[in-house]
Amino acid sequence: MKYAALALFLALSFQATAAQAQELVPDTVTIVKAQVVEVVSDDTRPIPGIGATSIYQSIRAEILEGEDAGQVLTLDNDYLRLKAGEVFYARHTVNRIDGTNRYTVLDPYRLPVLAFFAGLFLVCLFAFGGLQGLRGLVALAASIGLIVYVLLPGILSGISPLPLSIGVAGIIIIAGSYITHGINRTTSAAVAGMLATVVVTGILAYIAVHWGRLSGFSSEEATYLNIDTRGGIDFVGLLLGGLVIGLLGILYDAAISQAIAVEELLGMNRDASRAHIFKRALRIGREHIGALVNTLAIAYVGAYLPLLLLFKLTSTQSIWITINQELFATELLRTLVGSTGLILAVPLTTALAVWMLHGRAPAAHAGHSHSHHS
Repeated sequence: MKYAALALFLALSFQATAAQAQELVPDTVTIVKAQVVEVVSDDTRPIPGIGATSIYQSIRAEILEGEDAGQVLTLDNDYLRLKAGEVFYARHTVNRIDGTNRYTVLDPYRLPVLAFFAGLFLVCLFAFGGLQGLRGLVALAASIGLIVYVLLPGILSGISPLPLSIGVAGIIIIAGSYITHGINRTTSAAVAGMLATVVVTGILAYIAVHWGRLSGFSSEEATYLNIDTRGGIDFVGLLLGGLVIGLLGILYDAAISQAIAVEELLGMNRDASRAHIFKRALRIGREHIGALVNTLAIAYVGAYLPLLLLFKLTSTQSIWITINQELFATELLRTLVGSTGLILAVPLTTALAVWMLHGRAPAAHAGHSHSHHS
């Protein structure tokens, strides 16, 4: 009797283990293009439990790619209202256990819209930016390439994000500045100012993140990334690195503007003292600081506007408890540290530009293309 019980136990255990193994087999998911042939029905249905409504369509769509290309299937769609003739991407899911498959609406086909506005951008860039705009585009491509092919693989391979981000930021600053503005002392002064600002901002960010005890897990993306990489990424360092990289775009504007301001002031009065030029250039920089800081802060607010509305609608706690939460504290510290770095970029770049350009022969250039060589 006991052997029969043991055999039954082993059989049940084997079945349970097999069932668990089957449950762990992932479905096969592919993304294919499809086109709406006919909208069979189109209405609005309530979403249970929340009092809101959602669109609900039944559509017939022709699959344009993949193993089912040419077939016309009926799909349910509660994501985005589609119309006859519209192209969209569908998610094709095949169950690995029983072989059943289903198609669901994923996204509208947006690539033509993206292509149009990319073309419009290039036309405007070449029409009004000329050679300087072309140089800027090359610098942008180089910067994106460094981020995609150096920064991201480096972080995923386990390299500490903060020093890697500072290193990549330094290369982006040097390469982008000289490609766009040419090799000359004015550009070199701006580069020196940006590099100094990145280092100072990195130090401030390190202090802020560790003092504020931020974990780097303020978003769902960070949580999923931690799962997918099995905890192989330093998310505090990733937070710091993201702050440094995010600063670069506006930092270019501040540093180049201040270096050019010093160059122009020296061009008008070569006999002025360093202190006088620094004071006058800093006066120009103060006007720039207000606009830059406001731009950075409003950009962050705009990016998180849906989240702010959600908290405004649902939160019943005090404002101080809300901003103390990591999600808000992270963005506030990001804004404050980034804005502080931008402010410091003005006197740092101004001082370095005055030191590097004062007493030098005026450069022969036209229209500040900064393509000349010193």
